[in-house]
Amino acid sequence: MSERLVIIGGDAAGMSAASQARRLKGPRELEIVAFERGNFTSFSACGIPYWVAGDVDERDALIARTPQEHQQRHIDLRMRTEVLEIDPRERRVRARDLASGAEEWTSYDKLVIATGARPLRPDLPGIDAPGVHGVQTLDDGQALLDTLGDTEGRRAVVVGAGYIGVEMAEALLRRGYEVTVVNRSAEPMATLDPDMGRLVHEAMTGMGITMVNDAEVTAVRTGDDGRARAVATEDDEFPADVVVLGMGVRPETELARAAGLPLGDHGGLLTDLSMRVRGPVADGAIWAGGDCVEVLDLVWGRERHIALGTHANKHGQVIGANVGGGYATFPGVVGTAVSKVCDLEIARTGLREKDARSAGLQYEAVTIESTSRAGYFPGAASMAVKMLAERRTGRLLGTQIVGREGAGKRVDVAAVALTARMTVEQMTALDLGYAPPFSPVWDPVLVAARKAVAAVRAGSAA
Repeated sequence: MSERLVIIGGDAAGMSAASQARRLKGPRELEIVAFERGNFTSFSACGIPYWVAGDVDERDALIARTPQEHQQRHIDLRMRTEVLEIDPRERRVRARDLASGAEEWTSYDKLVIATGARPLRPDLPGIDAPGVHGVQTLDDGQALLDTLGDTEGRRAVVVGAGYIGVEMAEALLRRGYEVTVVNRSAEPMATLDPDMGRLVHEAMTGMGITMVNDAEVTAVRTGDDGRARAVATEDDEFPADVVVLGMGVRPETELARAAGLPLGDHGGLLTDLSMRVRGPVADGAIWAGGDCVEVLDLVWGRERHIALGTHANKHGQVIGANVGGGYATFPGVVGTAVSKVCDLEIARTGLREKDARSAGLQYEAVTIESTSRAGYFPGAASMAVKMLAERRTGRLLGTQIVGREGAGKRVDVAAVALTARMTVEQMTALDLGYAPPFSPVWDPVLVAARKAVAAVRAGSAA
């Protein structure tokens, strides 16, 4: 007798799990039913800003696998169907067909929750007015493009200066808009330390983007036609023909909460290393992955919520292996992320200074200036590298990089070092590739490591 696997959510984690489970077990052994409330499956939300900017020509280029392709693989994928309730005791879910309104219960032997995350949309006057856009789904991206095509004015306000905020600022700038970014933090990119965020601020200002920091949005002002016309803060008002929200996300876990499943401090589901949901309520039959879960930070030693497609796909692979009869684990993350705004590359991994202080760690922090290539080689671009190392032990704690072409992906060296729990002294001996078109003799990451070694020695001697 075959088992039934039910999946809630048809994007990266959910459909990766479905595809991996199907590779391991055929339709006679494992029936797979997946529910997706939207219009698309397996798409790249990370690519939406580049679609809006014009780097990606069409929406469908962002779709890795269509619903029809999943269905051809013997996955009963039910589109435009929203799961309303999880009943762990009876092992069933209640779902509604959004077109007909019909509801039905579907039983499961194994359940995967891959409900993703929801964009922050504060309850403010005018926040739902026409002309105000989030950018979480392909439908969101198309709606924004439609607005940009229909709007005569050329003033845009982006609310928030995290990854989505700075990427959307670039997209709008390249479309010929006068862009203002309103940010509640002291500097953009709060995932960086403020001194590194200041470098991003200065670069964005140099690109012609107006940066408004330490500003809390209080309302979206509307015109006589009801459309957004300005973004108001406590101290000012910024005219806008289009408003884009880039204020971050929260785990979409209301279904899980109502079912009594365990949630962490950040609102994400808690799982073990196999991505199986913890606790007696799940009864060993529920897995979860993607943006709706919290994951172990290998540097900090605590759970964090990090919404990234890379993690979601890995979670799906692990879940699919386990529900399909194999075995796999997801050990955790070190918090690596990279982004860009125009020609500025922004990267980080590991802990910021405030994270290290919160963890009770004593540390040394150093910052160096270097170039992406040998200084004499054409196209050499500047970059700043900041590195944190634990005092006395010298263990690498975190790295941040802000620079031009060739800067961002250097963070991967530090990510590997963090995963291996290397010291900054060990890093200085790394055998990295060198040629003048690719780096100076001493790669900038290794220059930072050398300076961190000196700081650790001086701090230990003090």
